[in-house]
Amino acid sequence: MTAWRPDVLGPGFECRDIDLGSDDEGPVVATLVRSLPVRRSLWDRMLRRARPLEDIDVLYVHGWSDYFFQRRLARFYTDRGARFFALDLRKYGRSLRAGQTPGYIEDLDDYDEEIGRALEIMQEPDDGIAPAGPPSPRGLVLMGHSTGGLVLSLWSARHPGRAQAVVLNSPWLEFQLSGRIRQLVAPLIDFRARLNPHDAAPQLDFGYYSRAQREVADAADPAEINAVWRPDRTHSVSAGWLRAILAGHSRIAAGIDVGAPVCVLLSQRFAVPVRWSEDLTRADTVLEVDEIARASLRLGPSVTVERIDGALHDVFLSAHDAREEAYRRLDRWMLGWAGGRRAEGPAQQHALGSQYGFEGGRLRSGGATGQDPAHPLAPRSHARLDAAGRRPRER
Repeated sequence: MTAWRPDVLGPGFECRDIDLGSDDEGPVVATLVRSLPVRRSLWDRMLRRARPLEDIDVLYVHGWSDYFFQRRLARFYTDRGARFFALDLRKYGRSLRAGQTPGYIEDLDDYDEEIGRALEIMQEPDDGIAPAGPPSPRGLVLMGHSTGGLVLSLWSARHPGRAQAVVLNSPWLEFQLSGRIRQLVAPLIDFRARLNPHDAAPQLDFGYYSRAQREVADAADPAEINAVWRPDRTHSVSAGWLRAILAGHSRIAAGIDVGAPVCVLLSQRFAVPVRWSEDLTRADTVLEVDEIARASLRLGPSVTVERIDGALHDVFLSAHDAREEAYRRLDRWMLGWAGGRRAEGPAQQHALGSQYGFEGGRLRSGGATGQDPAHPLAPRSHARLDAAGRRPRER
């Protein structure tokens, strides 16, 4: 088992590898990054001044052709007392190895392995010393950007009750050109993937999104981007990978239930990046945000959609005013959710998921609410989700 080591993000960040075996391209790993909150002062502990997210763990998953590098996002959570973790999925970022096809996967459900292993590691005590008594209940917040939002939404629906909240930053929940176009192109993509899953699509990214991020970057908190892990123009899109994405979109379109309250943050508008202009620094140039807003309502019965004027695709990398507004909206939603969680009381929090689906380091089958659909804290549609997280059609 690998140990925590200093991360490329510098002081305050550590990482460790997760061994996932090997495939036809060689050894496969994922990488878990963590940033822990500063211990409260003795005075605050004596006065029982708790930070609002003191008992929360956050797991972040990045988007396509991306990896975790956002120091400020981690600080947002650790300043409020949460333990922050980020997962570089297999063949992305820190997990990319020589000779591998960046980001390649043929089934989004395969990510269950590294997500599950990451959650196991997150249960380990911070100092490596096991506590004398049972661990206190901790809530799990999942946060995903773009493709990571799609991955975590589907994972949550297959594991109801494991997460207590889901935060999505411009999640890729539907094909850019609408669901109808997806239904038309899906058979063609499937045919190409069957013939040659590594067949690459034409490169349609002109690098304008990366340029827009540089144009509006926060000079007071610069991000050092690894151009191999996150190139200006995205990694090549292969037929096998795109087939997996479209299959995920189809499942979202059919309706799922992630089993927790959801906050979706989106730009107010979409701009087609056919040529460079300053307008591209004030809009999402990756996803058609109105389609994503509609698709978000298929994630469950409790969904908040926050539309942010002037935001980029990654709302937290936007120009100053939109970026600050994105953090204000996230803060408002998180504090409201945390207040409601505290109002439930310790007993209900424990029932909802002590150590988010683990007991004594061992995975509980069925997640935090077990297999009993009559459990008072079970998601309302728990009994009506199949193994793939889909809601069967009503008869």
